[in-house]
Amino acid sequence: MSTKEQQERIELLQGTLDLLILRTLQLGPLHGHAIAKAIEFRSDEVLQVEQGSLYPALHRLIKRNWISVEAGTSENNRRAKFYALTAKGRKQLSVETNKWEKLAAAIAQVLKPARQEER
Repeated sequence: MSTKEQQERIELLQGTLDLLILRTLQLGPLHGHAIAKAIEFRSDEVLQVEQGSLYPALHRLIKRNWISVEAGTSENNRRAKFYALTAKGRKQLSVETNKWEKLAAAIAQVLKPARQEER
């Protein structure tokens, strides 16, 4: 396996959190803690988003211009950064969703036993 292939596979794993963040922000701007809580809530608490993973992902998405950031005040009256999906991010959400659906279908196909294996 080439170094490029390894990097693409690692990027794919990192991209999962990116996709979840983009999808969460599709509903409107949120601060970091609210993004993590929304992902946890929508996954029935199966997915736990740690700050050590969330904030690097947010910075990566800002760098790619998929999300923007603005200062604001949180619901408990504290200063917070609010993240919002950009037009470029909306397009990328569609691309990433399609990639994820293809990946999930391919994995499901591999996990599904072939009729010959059942015999």
